[in-house]
Amino acid sequence: MLIAEIARTSEAVAGTSGRKAKVTALAGCLRRADAGEAATVVAYLSGELPQRQIGVGYAALRDLPPPAAEPSLTVPEVDASFTEIGAVSGPGSVARRRDLVAALFARATRAEQNFLVRLLAGELRQGALDGVMAEAIAAAAEVPSAEVRRAFMLRGSLGPVATAALADGVAALRAFTLEVGRPVKPMLAASAPSTDEAFAKLKAEAAVEWKLDGIRAQIHIADGEVHIFTRTLDEITTRLPEVVEAVKALPVHKAVFDGELIALRPDGTPHPFQVTAARTATRTTKTTDQVPLSIYIFDVLYLEETPTPTEPAPSTPGSTSSTGEVADGAADDVGGESVAGGDLLDAPGVERNAALARVVPEGLRMPRVVTGDPVRAKEVFDEAVARGHEGVVVKSLGTPYTAGRRGAGWIKVKPRHTLDLVVLAVEWGHGRRQGLLSNLHLGARDPETGGFVMLGKTFKGLTDELLAWQTKKLRELAVREDDWVVHVRPELVVEIAFDGVQHSPRYPGGIALRFARVLRYRPDKSAGEADTIETVRAVAPVMD
Repeated sequence: MLIAEIARTSEAVAGTSGRKAKVTALAGCLRRADAGEAATVVAYLSGELPQRQIGVGYAALRDLPPPAAEPSLTVPEVDASFTEIGAVSGPGSVARRRDLVAALFARATRAEQNFLVRLLAGELRQGALDGVMAEAIAAAAEVPSAEVRRAFMLRGSLGPVATAALADGVAALRAFTLEVGRPVKPMLAASAPSTDEAFAKLKAEAAVEWKLDGIRAQIHIADGEVHIFTRTLDEITTRLPEVVEAVKALPVHKAVFDGELIALRPDGTPHPFQVTAARTATRTTKTTDQVPLSIYIFDVLYLEETPTPTEPAPSTPGSTSSTGEVADGAADDVGGESVAGGDLLDAPGVERNAALARVVPEGLRMPRVVTGDPVRAKEVFDEAVARGHEGVVVKSLGTPYTAGRRGAGWIKVKPRHTLDLVVLAVEWGHGRRQGLLSNLHLGARDPETGGFVMLGKTFKGLTDELLAWQTKKLRELAVREDDWVVHVRPELVVEIAFDGVQHSPRYPGGIALRFARVLRYRPDKSAGEADTIETVRAVAPVMD
């Protein structure tokens, strides 16, 4: 397939706001791709590189050679060129990389050059996000979209899923299974402003579980070997020897657990989020001078127990459990029906928790209570917040583990309005912030278009340390700049606190955040996990 065809499809997708029209255009392109090209075509149309990063920034794309007169570049040729460019290193690498980029772009027509520039600069905002692309793959392969979504959940990447679906249909998709050692996308929670509203949505008895201000962790264990992955599916095992030690003695042959990493003070209250984030980002295995992390496990996705139970694993350093009824409540729903070993994704929550409680000691489990009383739920919420945590997650006892999706079965409740938004641009500061990138342009995801809806700006809540960090980071993400605004690739997620939402004719969505302020950056989250414009409207009523 020629790159010119992908460029035309990209332009068509970007030119329509209708989800169905986007799916139709993408599916048509996928049908015309050769079997060996499907994964790369999906990546390009999703605005991604199979190589992830190849060391080519916006600056390297400013001075391009004259375009070719006729299209000749094929998908495999461009993919091979990107791989070669990404492999360049050592003395003279900058010049060598520049030469390779120039040689590639010299063979591209004007339309192809424009497409490749936007692809490499991360500016391909055409609405081909995961949900739309999954539907397009299903349409192209003539298979149910549910089959594609489940395979994607288990494989973690749409490229291999597309290859399988287009080659052998449903049978190939069903060959994707949960494999211990290969991370799956985590289940996400919807939001509610109070425990009362969360219970009103579930309309049944539920588990009320502490929500910690930590880093999501997926733990894979096979015959004592441990692998730990982040929510973005990156492995961080070597950075967390104390966590590995805490879980490796669990009485399991094979298991996949979902949990939260957090740095705790001796009294059990959490350190600032930045402390936890720094530990998971540090590549060294030396933890002598670092704050240890605790692990709290709250779900199990796969389980094969050892025939003979071993001694329970100790709690992680600095970990504490809740006292009183909340701690006892961690096992309130342990009496559920026993679950057979293996894949537990489709088992209801009550059964998964019963399996979890059999093999994970209380000191490593997330505190929770099972109740049908919203008053009792509010008490759990108040205790979690009093101990310095974010709030609670109210979980249906009957929901399966819907990996990679923000299901209705889990509902998070926090004591204040917060949103995870994407930085779209940033303005240079004035006065004491002269020379620093300060005022952030904030956007929520729009699932219908695949783009972002700007909700306002803020420079509040930024410490000197954060200002320095974001100036460096956002300059790396810059795609263009005018007199005072730097436009960036929409990749950086920031958690924003706000007091409400109001009508605003200044922004395309017609609403804006009131008194927005920065709480922290979320390097553990991708832009695809940022909150949607629907979530914004659901979390806080729009005020006049």
